[in-house]
Amino acid sequence: MSSDDFSLPQLNEGDMPYDEGGPGSVRDAPTSPKNAADLEQVFDVPVVVSAVLGSSRMPIGDLLRLGPGAVLELDRKVGEAIDIFVNNRLVARGEVVLVEERLGVTMTEIIKNDH
Repeated sequence: MSSDDFSLPQLNEGDMPYDEGGPGSVRDAPTSPKNAADLEQVFDVPVVVSAVLGSSRMPIGDLLRLGPGAVLELDRKVGEAIDIFVNNRLVARGEVVLVEERLGVTMTEIIKNDH
């Protein structure tokens, strides 16, 4: 197919209906930073948060032989950052902390995705 078979009309900036300068114009869109109140619509959306200490591979037979008190060797070292996932997407890294006799996680690094 050659470029002569199909051509698009030339559009000018004023031809765009959303760019008329009236209410709702792209030029009038707010550019102020967002805060937590701006996200109030999504506060009730459920998400799954996972803090992964490490992983291990083993045959099913070995897994079935594990009992109470068994020690499972993971692929991470003590003090190494753990991965924090939200809905199975890596979003941060952090450290395990003890808060009032319960384990918690503090985020030390936010992972930026390009998509």
